[in-house]
Amino acid sequence: MHIPVLIGLALMAADPSYFHDVRPILQRNCQGCHQPAVKQGNLDLTSFEGLAKGGGRGAAIPLLVDYVTGKREPRMPLGMNPLAAEQIELIRLWVTAGGKDDTPAEAKERISSDKPLVYYQPPLINALAYSPDGSLLAVSGYREILLHKADGSGAAGRLAGVSDRIDSLLFARDGKTLVAAGGTPARFGEVQVWDVSTRKLVRSIMVGGDTLFGASLSPDGTQVAVGCTDNTLRVIEVATGKELLRVSHHENWVLATVWGVNGKRIVSVGRDRAAKLTDAANGQFIENVNLLRGELSAVARHPARDFVVIGGEDRVPYYYRMDRPRVMKIADDSTLIRKLEIQSGVILALAFSADGSRLAVAGAGDEVRLYNTETGERLAALKGHRAGVYAVAFAPDGTRTATGGFDGTVRIYEAASGNMVKEFIPVQLEKKLLSSKQE
Repeated sequence: MHIPVLIGLALMAADPSYFHDVRPILQRNCQGCHQPAVKQGNLDLTSFEGLAKGGGRGAAIPLLVDYVTGKREPRMPLGMNPLAAEQIELIRLWVTAGGKDDTPAEAKERISSDKPLVYYQPPLINALAYSPDGSLLAVSGYREILLHKADGSGAAGRLAGVSDRIDSLLFARDGKTLVAAGGTPARFGEVQVWDVSTRKLVRSIMVGGDTLFGASLSPDGTQVAVGCTDNTLRVIEVATGKELLRVSHHENWVLATVWGVNGKRIVSVGRDRAAKLTDAANGQFIENVNLLRGELSAVARHPARDFVVIGGEDRVPYYYRMDRPRVMKIADDSTLIRKLEIQSGVILALAFSADGSRLAVAGAGDEVRLYNTETGERLAALKGHRAGVYAVAFAPDGTRTATGGFDGTVRIYEAASGNMVKEFIPVQLEKKLLSSKQE
């Protein structure tokens, strides 16, 4: 008997599960347009309740098969490739069996703009970004972006989405747009495009089947590059959500990206130890910038020059030119400008000040170190962290440096002295009520 027939019989043997079979299909293919922050067609597909309620065209469950097969127009998912035959069959079997909800009680909690998530412990902070005018500090939370006044004096907004993780935050140069990248592990990757003034989600772009890492905006703000767990570097058009490039030069996960000064090239780094230079117009691989050493997790570019600093598991920041000064040789490292001192832990985040004079190095160690970019001299050590630091950002005027990480606390320092001027948990914490049994 053929394998496809066996698979079909296996599907018929037991009713498909909404939570384990149908929900992942909707998450990856449909939630970008049908979620509380967007809700196209007045339809929310982030929960069974939203699916059962339906939208402007009536109850959604009876219509699912018609829309994903194209019997009703427009075929869904709109503007994307049709669902695979086996996915359509899973949905059809689930609907035929009654379209029942088997979502576990503990998984039913979700958030929306009118139902903020309640936190009982600080959120792990993967990303930080200052707005170009220096008024806002964006902080990654759980399934949301937390906006704060830049000095840490108070909250300024909560931008709720569907991704469990936010791993990158990027303000466009004009400050009007905030781009976030992340996703839900083993489910989907997502790029979110937010209007800063209205606090509204403009576009949700689902990318691949896992979380996205190390996003970076092109200098003109029209494109975003992201790293993927399928070993690809992808470039997405911000205005349309169209995938412009998908390149497979890496041999392992791509964890960080950065654009060249003129937006014509991209440097990406990852678990394969390589800092790869790619033509942003056609995806052509140009060369490795670096000599291979340890796995790489972070990259940053000098604001005015095509120089990049990379770092990872060997705990040493390496400062490279993107352009090779002479003909490449085997195991050549002629693009290296200098290497800095070894850090106290794996390097996880790097950032330049806006004028390029300072470099911040953060990671699994107990401090964030600031360096003079031109000399490599250590200028300050930002202390007070109780665990790994996953995010670091300079204020636009270069006077302050913000950090965040595992302990869920944002800390703001004077960049010149390294003195901490503010620390705060970016969300209000609630006390969890004990059940009678726990009591």
